[in-house]
Amino acid sequence: MGKQRTKLIQILFLMSIILLFTFGSGCIRSFEEESYYNIKDMDISADRAGTSFVDLNVTTYIEKYQGDKEKNTSLILKVYSRESGLLEVQEKVNLGKLKKGETKAVSQSLSLPKTGGYDIRSVLFEEEIQKGSGEIKVYNLDFLPADVQDIGIEISEMDFKVRKVEDGKVLVESDIYMTNEGRKTSSDFRTLVKVREMDAGLLADKVWIQTGKIKPETTVIRSVNLTMPDQYNYVVEVLIWNNDTIVRRGEGYIQLHPEIKVKDKTATESRKIQTSEFENVREDEMVPEEDYAREESTPGFSLFLSAVLLCSAAVLRRRFG
Repeated sequence: MGKQRTKLIQILFLMSIILLFTFGSGCIRSFEEESYYNIKDMDISADRAGTSFVDLNVTTYIEKYQGDKEKNTSLILKVYSRESGLLEVQEKVNLGKLKKGETKAVSQSLSLPKTGGYDIRSVLFEEEIQKGSGEIKVYNLDFLPADVQDIGIEISEMDFKVRKVEDGKVLVESDIYMTNEGRKTSSDFRTLVKVREMDAGLLADKVWIQTGKIKPETTVIRSVNLTMPDQYNYVVEVLIWNNDTIVRRGEGYIQLHPEIKVKDKTATESRKIQTSEFENVREDEMVPEEDYAREESTPGFSLFLSAVLLCSAAVLRRRFG
Protein backbone atom coordinates (compact mmCIF):
# COMPACT_ATOMS: atom_id res chain seq x y z
CA MET A 1 0.00 0.00 0.00
CA GLY A 2 2.84 2.35 0.88
CA LYS A 3 4.60 1.55 -2.39
CA GLN A 4 1.49 2.41 -4.41
CA ARG A 5 1.16 5.74 -2.62
CA THR A 6 4.81 6.52 -3.29
CA LYS A 7 4.39 5.68 -7.00
CA LEU A 8 1.29 7.89 -7.24
CA ILE A 9 3.16 10.80 -5.71
CA GLN A 10 6.00 10.31 -8.18
CA ILE A 11 3.55 10.30 -11.10
CA LEU A 12 1.89 13.49 -9.90
CA PHE A 13 5.28 15.11 -9.41
CA LEU A 14 6.34 14.22 -12.95
CA MET A 15 3.06 15.54 -14.37
CA SER A 16 3.56 18.80 -12.51
CA ILE A 17 7.05 19.17 -13.97
CA ILE A 18 5.73 18.46 -17.48
CA LEU A 19 2.95 21.06 -17.11
CA LEU A 20 5.37 23.68 -15.80
CA PHE A 21 7.72 22.98 -18.69
CA THR A 22 4.86 23.25 -21.20
CA PHE A 23 3.67 26.61 -19.89
CA GLY A 24 7.22 27.93 -19.71
CA SER A 25 8.03 26.97 -23.29
CA GLY A 26 4.80 28.54 -24.66
CA CYS A 27 3.42 25.32 -26.16
CA ILE A 28 -0.04 25.99 -24.74
CA ARG A 29 -0.09 29.50 -26.21
CA SER A 30 0.72 28.12 -29.64
CA PHE A 31 -2.68 26.40 -29.76
CA GLU A 32 -4.27 29.87 -30.26
CA GLU A 33 -3.40 30.82 -33.84
CA GLU A 34 -2.44 34.39 -34.54
CA SER A 35 -4.75 36.14 -37.01
CA TYR A 36 -3.49 36.88 -40.51
CA TYR A 37 -5.36 38.82 -43.19
CA ASN A 38 -4.85 39.53 -46.85
CA ILE A 39 -6.24 42.39 -48.95
CA LYS A 40 -6.73 40.34 -52.10
CA ASP A 41 -7.93 43.05 -54.47
CA MET A 42 -9.37 46.57 -54.84
CA ASP A 43 -11.90 47.82 -57.41
CA ILE A 44 -12.81 51.42 -58.18
CA SER A 45 -15.62 52.94 -60.24
CA ALA A 46 -17.07 56.41 -60.89
CA ASP A 47 -20.67 56.63 -59.66
CA ARG A 48 -21.15 60.25 -60.71
CA ALA A 49 -18.98 62.72 -62.58
CA GLY A 50 -19.78 66.41 -62.24
CA THR A 51 -18.12 69.41 -63.76
CA SER A 52 -15.84 69.96 -60.77
CA PHE A 53 -16.07 66.78 -58.65
CA VAL A 54 -16.42 63.02 -58.98
CA ASP A 55 -18.07 60.43 -56.73
CA LEU A 56 -16.01 57.23 -56.56
CA ASN A 57 -16.92 53.82 -55.19
CA VAL A 58 -13.99 51.79 -53.81
CA THR A 59 -14.46 48.09 -53.05
CA THR A 60 -11.81 46.28 -50.95
CA TYR A 61 -11.73 42.47 -50.79
CA ILE A 62 -10.44 41.19 -47.41
CA GLU A 63 -9.54 37.56 -46.63
CA LYS A 64 -8.85 36.10 -43.19
CA TYR A 65 -6.72 33.04 -43.89
CA GLN A 66 -5.48 32.25 -40.35
CA GLY A 67 -6.64 32.81 -36.79
CA ASP A 68 -9.15 30.91 -34.65
CA LYS A 69 -10.06 33.72 -32.33
CA GLU A 70 -12.52 36.29 -33.73
CA LYS A 71 -11.80 39.93 -32.96
CA ASN A 72 -13.32 43.20 -34.14
CA THR A 73 -11.82 44.59 -37.34
CA SER A 74 -12.04 47.93 -39.13
CA LEU A 75 -10.94 49.38 -42.46
CA ILE A 76 -9.60 52.89 -43.02
CA LEU A 77 -9.63 54.31 -46.55
CA LYS A 78 -7.04 57.05 -47.11
CA VAL A 79 -6.80 59.23 -50.21
CA TYR A 80 -3.58 61.10 -51.04
CA SER A 81 -3.13 63.69 -53.76
CA ARG A 82 -0.58 62.45 -56.31
CA GLU A 83 0.57 66.03 -56.90
CA SER A 84 1.13 67.21 -53.31
CA GLY A 85 1.18 63.89 -51.43
CA LEU A 86 -1.19 65.38 -48.85
CA LEU A 87 -4.02 63.42 -47.26
CA GLU A 88 -7.26 64.59 -48.92
CA VAL A 89 -9.90 62.29 -47.40
CA GLN A 90 -10.04 59.58 -44.74
CA GLU A 91 -13.02 57.27 -44.20
CA LYS A 92 -13.38 54.51 -41.58
CA VAL A 93 -15.81 51.58 -41.54
CA ASN A 94 -16.21 48.92 -38.85
CA LEU A 95 -16.32 45.34 -40.19
CA GLY A 96 -17.03 43.38 -37.02
CA LYS A 97 -15.57 39.88 -36.54
CA LEU A 98 -14.31 37.80 -39.47
CA LYS A 99 -14.11 34.00 -39.39
CA LYS A 100 -11.13 31.98 -40.54
CA GLY A 101 -11.36 31.39 -44.30
CA GLU A 102 -13.91 34.20 -44.78
CA THR A 103 -13.58 36.78 -47.59
CA LYS A 104 -15.49 40.05 -47.26
CA ALA A 105 -16.12 42.79 -49.86
CA VAL A 106 -16.28 46.30 -48.36
CA SER A 107 -17.58 49.21 -50.47
CA GLN A 108 -16.89 52.84 -49.54
CA SER A 109 -17.95 56.05 -51.29
CA LEU A 110 -15.71 59.06 -51.86
CA SER A 111 -16.39 62.54 -53.24
CA LEU A 112 -13.22 64.13 -54.63
CA PRO A 113 -12.29 67.25 -56.58
CA LYS A 114 -12.08 66.41 -60.26
CA THR A 115 -8.40 67.28 -60.64
CA GLY A 116 -5.35 65.16 -61.45
CA GLY A 117 -4.98 61.78 -59.74
CA TYR A 118 -4.98 60.13 -56.32
CA ASP A 119 -3.37 57.27 -54.41
CA ILE A 120 -6.09 55.38 -52.55
CA ARG A 121 -4.94 53.14 -49.69
CA SER A 122 -6.99 50.64 -47.65
CA VAL A 123 -5.56 49.86 -44.19
CA LEU A 124 -6.99 46.94 -42.17
CA PHE A 125 -6.93 46.84 -38.35
CA GLU A 126 -7.76 44.08 -35.85
CA GLU A 127 -8.58 45.87 -32.62
CA GLU A 128 -5.76 48.48 -32.62
CA ILE A 129 -3.19 46.42 -34.55
CA GLN A 130 -2.60 46.96 -38.28
CA LYS A 131 -2.97 43.66 -40.12
CA GLY A 132 -2.71 44.55 -43.79
CA SER A 133 -2.98 47.20 -46.49
CA GLY A 134 -3.63 47.60 -50.19
CA GLU A 135 -3.38 50.46 -52.67
CA ILE A 136 -4.91 51.52 -55.97
CA LYS A 137 -4.17 54.59 -58.13
CA VAL A 138 -6.40 56.78 -60.28
CA TYR A 139 -5.19 59.17 -62.98
CA ASN A 140 -6.45 62.09 -65.07
CA LEU A 141 -9.83 62.57 -63.39
CA ASP A 142 -10.09 66.00 -65.03
CA PHE A 143 -10.53 64.26 -68.41
CA LEU A 144 -13.53 62.29 -67.13
CA PRO A 145 -16.62 63.57 -69.02
CA ALA A 146 -19.28 65.17 -66.84
CA ASP A 147 -22.77 63.70 -66.68
CA VAL A 148 -25.03 65.54 -69.12
CA GLN A 149 -27.76 66.14 -66.54
CA ASP A 150 -25.46 67.25 -63.74
CA ILE A 151 -25.91 71.03 -63.89
CA GLY A 152 -25.79 71.62 -60.12
CA ILE A 153 -29.09 73.56 -60.06
CA GLU A 154 -32.07 72.31 -58.06
CA ILE A 155 -35.58 73.82 -57.95
CA SER A 156 -36.16 74.04 -54.22
CA GLU A 157 -39.48 75.89 -53.89
CA MET A 158 -42.19 77.96 -55.66
CA ASP A 159 -44.42 80.80 -54.47
CA PHE A 160 -47.51 82.19 -56.26
CA LYS A 161 -49.07 85.66 -55.95
CA VAL A 162 -52.31 86.87 -57.58
CA ARG A 163 -51.59 90.13 -59.41
CA LYS A 164 -54.81 90.71 -61.33
CA VAL A 165 -58.27 89.18 -61.77
CA GLU A 166 -60.25 90.37 -64.77
CA ASP A 167 -62.85 88.88 -67.14
CA GLY A 168 -62.51 85.40 -65.66
CA LYS A 169 -58.71 85.43 -66.08
CA VAL A 170 -56.11 85.41 -63.30
CA LEU A 171 -52.60 86.86 -63.62
CA VAL A 172 -50.29 85.00 -61.24
CA GLU A 173 -46.69 85.96 -60.48
CA SER A 174 -44.68 82.78 -59.92
CA ASP A 175 -41.46 82.99 -57.88
CA ILE A 176 -39.13 80.06 -58.60
CA TYR A 177 -36.33 79.39 -56.08
CA MET A 178 -33.22 77.96 -57.77
CA THR A 179 -30.31 76.66 -55.68
CA ASN A 180 -26.85 75.88 -57.04
CA GLU A 181 -25.74 72.78 -55.12
CA GLY A 182 -22.63 72.36 -57.27
CA ARG A 183 -19.10 73.47 -56.51
CA LYS A 184 -18.68 76.21 -59.10
CA THR A 185 -20.76 78.96 -60.68
CA SER A 186 -23.43 77.47 -62.93
CA SER A 187 -23.99 78.23 -66.59
CA ASP A 188 -26.93 80.32 -67.80
CA PHE A 189 -29.64 77.84 -68.86
CA ARG A 190 -32.85 78.32 -70.83
CA THR A 191 -35.90 77.50 -68.71
CA LEU A 192 -39.49 76.88 -69.77
CA VAL A 193 -42.24 77.64 -67.24
CA LYS A 194 -45.72 76.43 -68.16
CA VAL A 195 -49.05 76.15 -66.39
CA ARG A 196 -51.34 73.17 -67.14
CA GLU A 197 -54.90 72.47 -65.96
CA MET A 198 -54.64 69.56 -63.55
CA ASP A 199 -57.46 67.30 -64.80
CA ALA A 200 -57.71 67.95 -68.54
CA GLY A 201 -53.99 68.61 -68.99
CA LEU A 202 -54.69 71.65 -71.19
CA LEU A 203 -51.93 74.25 -71.36
CA ALA A 204 -53.02 77.68 -70.12
CA ASP A 205 -49.77 79.64 -70.57
CA LYS A 206 -46.00 79.24 -70.98
CA VAL A 207 -43.00 81.58 -70.64
CA TRP A 208 -39.28 81.20 -71.42
CA ILE A 209 -36.75 82.64 -68.93
CA GLN A 210 -33.03 82.28 -68.16
CA THR A 211 -31.62 80.88 -64.91
CA GLY A 212 -28.70 83.30 -65.00
CA LYS A 213 -25.32 82.34 -63.59
CA ILE A 214 -25.70 81.19 -59.98
CA LYS A 215 -22.81 81.04 -57.51
CA PRO A 216 -22.15 77.83 -55.51
CA GLU A 217 -24.36 77.26 -52.44
CA THR A 218 -26.52 80.23 -53.45
CA THR A 219 -30.29 80.48 -53.97
CA VAL A 220 -31.83 82.98 -56.41
CA ILE A 221 -35.46 83.77 -57.26
CA ARG A 222 -36.63 83.96 -60.86
CA SER A 223 -40.15 85.39 -61.38
CA VAL A 224 -42.59 84.95 -64.27
CA ASN A 225 -46.13 86.11 -65.02
CA LEU A 226 -48.62 83.39 -65.93
CA THR A 227 -52.22 83.96 -67.07
CA MET A 228 -54.90 81.29 -66.60
CA PRO A 229 -58.71 80.94 -66.41
CA ASP A 230 -60.14 81.37 -62.91
CA GLN A 231 -61.71 78.56 -60.83
CA TYR A 232 -59.51 75.68 -62.05
CA ASN A 233 -56.63 73.74 -60.52
CA TYR A 234 -53.20 73.88 -62.16
CA VAL A 235 -49.75 72.32 -62.21
CA VAL A 236 -46.87 74.72 -62.81
CA GLU A 237 -44.01 72.90 -64.54
CA VAL A 238 -40.43 74.20 -64.68
CA LEU A 239 -38.11 72.61 -67.24
CA ILE A 240 -34.43 73.56 -67.37
CA TRP A 241 -32.76 72.90 -70.74
CA ASN A 242 -29.10 72.25 -71.50
CA ASN A 243 -28.91 72.79 -75.26
CA ASP A 244 -31.54 70.34 -76.60
CA THR A 245 -31.90 68.22 -73.44
CA ILE A 246 -34.17 68.69 -70.41
CA VAL A 247 -31.82 68.31 -67.45
CA ARG A 248 -33.96 69.37 -64.48
CA ARG A 249 -37.68 69.40 -63.66
CA GLY A 250 -39.75 70.98 -60.91
CA GLU A 251 -43.46 71.26 -60.12
CA GLY A 252 -45.73 73.53 -58.11
CA TYR A 253 -49.51 73.65 -57.69
CA ILE A 254 -52.13 76.42 -57.93
CA GLN A 255 -55.58 75.32 -56.73
CA LEU A 256 -58.23 77.94 -57.45
CA HIS A 257 -61.05 75.38 -57.10
CA PRO A 258 -59.83 72.82 -54.53
CA GLU A 259 -61.71 69.80 -53.22
CA ILE A 260 -62.00 69.19 -49.48
CA LYS A 261 -63.06 66.09 -47.52
CA VAL A 262 -66.28 66.34 -45.51
CA LYS A 263 -68.16 64.33 -42.89
CA ASP A 264 -66.40 61.01 -42.36
CA LYS A 265 -63.64 61.99 -44.81
CA THR A 266 -65.04 59.66 -47.47
CA ALA A 267 -66.96 62.30 -49.40
CA THR A 268 -65.59 65.46 -51.04
CA GLU A 269 -66.98 68.76 -52.18
CA SER A 270 -65.52 71.64 -54.16
CA ARG A 271 -64.63 74.85 -52.38
CA LYS A 272 -65.11 78.13 -54.21
CA ILE A 273 -62.13 80.46 -53.88
CA GLN A 274 -62.67 84.23 -54.21
CA THR A 275 -59.47 84.77 -56.18
CA SER A 276 -59.87 88.55 -56.14
CA GLU A 277 -59.46 88.54 -52.35
CA PHE A 278 -55.85 87.42 -52.88
CA GLU A 279 -55.13 90.15 -55.41
CA ASN A 280 -51.76 91.69 -54.59
CA VAL A 281 -51.32 94.88 -56.62
CA ARG A 282 -48.19 97.01 -56.53
CA GLU A 283 -47.30 100.15 -58.43
CA ASP A 284 -43.94 99.02 -59.81
CA GLU A 285 -44.09 96.55 -62.66
CA MET A 286 -42.14 93.32 -62.83
CA VAL A 287 -38.92 93.29 -64.77
CA PRO A 288 -39.52 91.19 -67.92
CA GLU A 289 -37.98 87.75 -67.57
CA GLU A 290 -35.77 88.16 -70.63
CA ASP A 291 -34.19 91.31 -69.17
CA TYR A 292 -32.36 89.67 -66.21
CA ALA A 293 -28.97 90.28 -67.79
CA ARG A 294 -29.77 93.70 -69.29
CA GLU A 295 -29.72 97.08 -67.63
CA GLU A 296 -32.98 98.99 -67.42
CA SER A 297 -33.48 101.77 -69.95
CA THR A 298 -34.36 105.37 -69.00
CA PRO A 299 -37.66 106.28 -70.68
CA GLY A 300 -37.70 109.81 -69.20
CA PHE A 301 -34.94 110.99 -71.51
CA SER A 302 -36.91 109.91 -74.61
CA LEU A 303 -40.01 111.85 -73.47
CA PHE A 304 -37.95 114.97 -72.80
CA LEU A 305 -36.35 114.80 -76.27
CA SER A 306 -39.75 114.40 -77.93
CA ALA A 307 -41.08 117.49 -76.11
CA VAL A 308 -38.10 119.58 -77.23
CA LEU A 309 -38.59 118.54 -80.86
CA LEU A 310 -42.30 119.42 -80.77
CA CYS A 311 -41.61 122.88 -79.33
CA SER A 312 -38.95 123.53 -81.94
CA ALA A 313 -41.33 122.55 -84.73
CA ALA A 314 -44.02 124.93 -83.40
CA VAL A 315 -41.57 127.89 -83.25
CA LEU A 316 -40.38 127.29 -86.81
CA ARG A 317 -43.96 127.04 -88.07
CA ARG A 318 -44.86 130.43 -86.59
CA ARG A 319 -41.72 132.09 -87.97
CA PHE A 320 -42.07 130.82 -91.53
CA GLY A 321 -45.82 130.30 -91.61
